[in-house]
Amino acid sequence: MLRVGLTGGLASGKTFVGRALADLGCLVIGADELGHRTLEPDGEAFESTVREFGAGILKADGTIDRLKLGALVFHDREKLAKLNALVHPPVWARERQLLDEYAATHPHGIGVVEAAILIEAGSYRNYAKLIVAVCSEEQQIERAMSRDGMTREQVLDRLSRQMPLAEKIKYADYVIDTSGAKENTLEQTRAVYHSLAALNS
Repeated sequence: MLRVGLTGGLASGKTFVGRALADLGCLVIGADELGHRTLEPDGEAFESTVREFGAGILKADGTIDRLKLGALVFHDREKLAKLNALVHPPVWARERQLLDEYAATHPHGIGVVEAAILIEAGSYRNYAKLIVAVCSEEQQIERAMSRDGMTREQVLDRLSRQMPLAEKIKYADYVIDTSGAKENTLEQTRAVYHSLAALNS
């Protein structure tokens, strides 16, 4: 089985590309979703996160308020590093398990892990190929404002803390430009898929 990483920046279109790859028959694993699961009450990182950051991050129903937790760590590199150290190992373990299970039943399949910080975390090295989804910074700003209800200043703040897409491209085996029409993005994604399938045949 071919293991592929998929990354990009805030609102750069990586989730859209991931869905398109899933439609083409790839197993696509969303690291964000796995991260959310590890913070659920039965998740691997729940108790250690509450211990580290206090009961103030809990909602009335006893679940972690991710918005509160995010606000707590977003402007504090040390706290963010602590949260990542709690969440990332179980996420990586879940990814490996899902990929191994898929490989056992789909030896010629393509397993894709979609994650925002594959390059920053160094985990891009675990994949045979890396896809980076890109668009212009102005499009990232417009999409994030529209999708997440953030102000322009909030988006720029978020982008200032991410590795620029121009830097991420240097690590890419494939670059998918999502700045045009959706059909154009799908066309590029299909071309990448066929290239990956040929490598894996």
